[in-house]
Amino acid sequence: MVMPLKTIAVLTAGGDAPGMNAAIRAVVRSALSCGLNVTGVRRGYRGLYEKDFFSMNSRHVSGIINLGGTILKSVRFPEFQKREFRQQAAENVRQASIDALVVIGGDGTARGALAFHQDSQIPVAVVPASIDNDLGGTELTIGFDTAVNTAVEAVDRIRDTATSHDRTFIIEVMGRHCGNLALEVGLACGAEIIIIPEQPLNYEKLFQEITTADQQGKESVLIILAEGAAKAPEMAQIISRQFPRKEIRYAILGYIQRGGRPTYATRVLATKLGVAAIQTLMKGNTCHLIGWQNGQTVAVPLQAALASRVKLQTGNLDLTRLLSI
Repeated sequence: MVMPLKTIAVLTAGGDAPGMNAAIRAVVRSALSCGLNVTGVRRGYRGLYEKDFFSMNSRHVSGIINLGGTILKSVRFPEFQKREFRQQAAENVRQASIDALVVIGGDGTARGALAFHQDSQIPVAVVPASIDNDLGGTELTIGFDTAVNTAVEAVDRIRDTATSHDRTFIIEVMGRHCGNLALEVGLACGAEIIIIPEQPLNYEKLFQEITTADQQGKESVLIILAEGAAKAPEMAQIISRQFPRKEIRYAILGYIQRGGRPTYATRVLATKLGVAAIQTLMKGNTCHLIGWQNGQTVAVPLQAALASRVKLQTGNLDLTRLLSI
């Protein structure tokens, strides 16, 4: 028997991603349209543990669809990995008469939601938001498109300098464990070389690719490096030792990839996933990731989503090599 929902809570956790506010807006307004009460949780799982709750209405989410960051704030809270902290959070949820949670965040956030549900049996719906596009169960995560566009704009500007001065430029983008951001940025910017953490870094192969570019008459080379594969400063030193006559420069894009106004694609995705999260909970589903597959929203059992492999766009590497002549 499906228990009727009266109150849902929404929180954002882990690293921020453009489009989180659009997702919050969609969750709040779709829940209100279904006759539900909405509780906001500030500062993610820490707020859940410290009972930092407040009642939300439609006006709380006015004018936020175009804003980066998250109005609910987000902090790292590694203590949530401990069962006693999750139990206290669950007790806070019950005392506040909250029937279900919508959790917006990335891989670590999703794993925290699964552990919380397994301990408490409180229903959860996870809306995937990560600039790394590193969750199973969905083809896209909120914020990825915006982060790619932000990085592409920065790389295009650096390319102007690299070309003007005949320099080899290493540009480090985010991606500790997943190279999808580097793969998309590299292809979009016409990079000669893309380096990702999923493939072991082979400097001899890298040197050969740079040499080949020289032989093809290229006067500048653009290398897109995911941060989890290597660090740009060390890589620049190693390449400089191998090619002492080349000017090697590097740039680390860092946190600029997280901020900024979400793109059209990010806003639409966040809106559709946020609405689907409420619909999924209303149907009585208790622990699901709300994903995007084949052009539509899907509800994937959270445990299965976390166990599935992230789809990596490795075909971009082949295209990069094909077009780098």
